[in-house]
Amino acid sequence: MTTIERAVAGLRTQVADLHRELTRWGLVVWTAGNVSARVPGADLLVIKPSGLSYDELTPDTMVVCDLDGTPVEGELSPSSDTAAHAYIYRHMPQVGGVVHTHSTFASAWAARAEPIPCVLTAMADEFGGEIPVGPFALIGGDEIGRGVVKTLAGHRSPAVLMKNHGVFAIGPDARAAVKAAVMCEDVARTAHMAHELGRPIPIPPDAVDRLHDRYQNVYGQR
Repeated sequence: MTTIERAVAGLRTQVADLHRELTRWGLVVWTAGNVSARVPGADLLVIKPSGLSYDELTPDTMVVCDLDGTPVEGELSPSSDTAAHAYIYRHMPQVGGVVHTHSTFASAWAARAEPIPCVLTAMADEFGGEIPVGPFALIGGDEIGRGVVKTLAGHRSPAVLMKNHGVFAIGPDARAAVKAAVMCEDVARTAHMAHELGRPIPIPPDAVDRLHDRYQNVYGQR
């Protein structure tokens, strides 16, 4: 088995397992949503198949595609969002994982085309500011991917609310992208509740910078 073959096998297992995190955290319903991972050292990605129940997902059901979104390994059709994922990987070489969800509170902000303001230290930590809104785009081609890349250019946020749609989150690997999607829904819910209670107070930009730097460079085990 070559190095690339070992990497693909490992990512098939990881990506299948990470889909359970989407259901565990209540970020998806039925067959909606998907996780993908870039294969290091190859122009390939591993992604969920289209329309399969989460209970049916196994390493063997994952689909391997090239970075144009064309399947190269696997018997099933890839996710309908594959072209969007592939576009992100082609244009954001630092990205190793992409996640898409329709999580309730974040999607509600997306339905209003309203960024989630940075009113929580957890947002400053993880997102480095507000969570921005990307343009409306139809599903099936690379238009969504174009919107994600354009919106996140110049942003520290690893998540974007695609207008009238849902969340796309990125990360250096697939697990980090899933974490960003989980955190996006968590802060979307709290920010919504704050709006219900009154006027949330934004964190000053200099404090956001300091919080983000600490979380990204000091927090946790190194």
